[in-house]
Amino acid sequence: MIKKVIFIFVSLLLISCGKDTAPKPYGELRLEYPAPKYQKFENNCAYTFEYSDFATITAAKKPCWFYLNYPKMKAKLFVTYYPIQNDFAEHIKEAEKMVYEHTIKASSIDTKSFEYPEKKVYGNFYELKGQSASNLQFYITDSTKHFVTAYLYFNTRPKPDSLAPAVNYIKNDMKHLLDSFEWKN
Repeated sequence: MIKKVIFIFVSLLLISCGKDTAPKPYGELRLEYPAPKYQKFENNCAYTFEYSDFATITAAKKPCWFYLNYPKMKAKLFVTYYPIQNDFAEHIKEAEKMVYEHTIKASSIDTKSFEYPEKKVYGNFYELKGQSASNLQFYITDSTKHFVTAYLYFNTRPKPDSLAPAVNYIKNDMKHLLDSFEWKN
């Protein structure tokens, strides 16, 4: 009888020995967005472009200023328009000032220049990495009459890891906006 108890005890010890259990990390929410379908933005302003049907457009304070709202992402792309009246350098300086105001929180700023000479569309696209309030910005100009800027803002504290899927989705939308951007006159 004692042999059986010792055998059972030793068997239980051998069976119960194994890997130490560790708590599993919390799962992260996987954000997936629909494939964009683009529609043309028609207005009474000097420009037109295509934007995702995942966004809605609302007017802002001044004529030809708009918000592209991404309600499911709690994001807004603020688009402004200025006619150039011998103040082209000031518009460039102001657009760059808006970008470089974020150097306090941004870990890096990637600048990409673009040009579509056949459409007279020129500008810079800025991607701000890190905990900046605005992750993506650009300006577009024809360098003689028109100047358009856009700034992306989220209605939340900047958390680069959490916002990355939304930022990448909107970045692709912004690139399409730039590719389809045209001046009317």
